[in-house]
Amino acid sequence: MIRVLVTDDHPLLRDGIAALIGSEEDMELVGEASNGHEALDLFREHQPDITLMDLQMPEMNGIDAIGAIRGEFPEARIIVLTTHPGDVQVSRAFKAGARAYLMKSELRKELLKTIRVVHAGQKRMSPEAASELAEHAMDGALTPREVEVLRLVAAGNANKEIGARLSLTEVTIKSHVKNILAKLEANDRTHAVTIALKRGIIDL
Repeated sequence: MIRVLVTDDHPLLRDGIAALIGSEEDMELVGEASNGHEALDLFREHQPDITLMDLQMPEMNGIDAIGAIRGEFPEARIIVLTTHPGDVQVSRAFKAGARAYLMKSELRKELLKTIRVVHAGQKRMSPEAASELAEHAMDGALTPREVEVLRLVAAGNANKEIGARLSLTEVTIKSHVKNILAKLEANDRTHAVTIALKRGIIDL
């Protein structure tokens, strides 16, 4: 039996996955978590063969939960389930230790196959996520400071306010914003935020 733990903050999605797994003779659902903290506790208790992990969750997000689980259980096999194919988020998930990256829109067709593939020791990535990775492979990465500035831009702060928050001059902030626009090939601040959200560089 392939023992599965599902982590998602939407009960309806968990119910749908439970029904899919319940219909398979070689799979068993051993637990359901609604955030990363619960996932870690349930993993310790059940040590499942496969963990399904959403990324956007309250309290502890999926990337942090993957890192926490893999920190204690390096052999853990984790499949990311998400609505976001952003290349930065895909990279983060695999760096944290995920073995597969699946879009929620593909669950009905691909979930059971992906569980079996990962259980057999292979990795898998949805075509949409792979395409995003390839598209941005040569792009310049934002520095941690630039990401910090972009988060504050996304929150609606002007350069002067961002400078005050980060104890930097307004001129320095302007320079950071200019670099951000260039790296993201964005037309303006709003466009930069839209691109960053799509790619998973920041979230709101």
